[in-house]
Parts: sequence; structure tokens; C-alpha cells
Amino acid sequence: MMGVLVLAVVVLAPTIAAFAQQRQQIAELRAAVSAQEEEVQRLRDERERWNDDTFIVTQARERLYYVMPGEVSYLVIDDRTAAAKADAAAEVSADVTESKGDWMGTLLDSVLTAGLAPEAVPPVTDPATPTDPATPPAPADPAAPAAEEN
Repeated sequence: MMGVLVLAVVVLAPTIAAFAQQRQQIAELRAAVSAQEEEVQRLRDERERWNDDTFIVTQARERLYYVMPGEVSYLVIDDRTAAAKADAAAEVSADVTESKGDWMGTLLDSVLTAGLAPEAVPPVTDPATPTDPATPPAPADPAAPAAEEN
């Protein structure tokens, strides 16, 4: 009985290994077919997008930098150094973006400070000497007393 059992294991072991390997290949092929079907669907969707005039205009603007008649196109060239670009790409820390204070109290203090500030007095200037060469001197007030000349 033991010999029959050993013989059965020896005969069936390669068949079972081949069966497991074939099942693995079937699973891999099904995954490949699924990926190819998704790719085909993506390509069909892209083909449908190219049938839309708005999409074509958008692609011409973005890829080829085309503009409509009468429009002006500006092309911004990034001339920063690599270090400056790396600094700009770095994320801002949470300490900078989060506010730890009471914003309502700060707003109220700001409004009260602005409302209770004394009125600003304009500086007194001599009308005989203009401060800006582009502006003519102000005419003398006829009601004002004339300065005594010696």
C-alpha cells in the first residue's frame, strides 16, 4: 500500500506542478488582456476628444502656442537658477501656513487702532518754493496779509 502511494505521488507531482504553472500563466495573460483593453479604451476616448473643436483649439494653444487673430501671446521664460527653482518647489511648513493667534481679536484691534488714531495734519509748505518742479506754485491768497519787505 505504501508503494502505491509513493508511486502515485511520483506520477502526479509533475502533473500538479505543470497545472499550477499553467494556472499562473493564465492569470498573467488575463491581467495583460485587461491592461490592453484599458489601453484600447483610453485610446478610443482620446480619439473622441480629438473630434471636439474646443479640444483641438486648446491643444493648439498649449502645445504650439497658437493664438486667435487679434490676441497677443506672452511667453514667460523662467530664468531662475536651479537653487531658486528648488526653493520655490519646496512645500511650505505647517508653522507658516497655520495661524496660532486669535484672528478676530487682531482684526478688532486693527479696526480700533485705525478708528482712534489722531487725524493726520498735512505738512505746512511755503507757497513761494514749489516742492515739485512739475507743479506750478500755488497763487498767493489776496486776503492774507502781505509780508513786510525791508
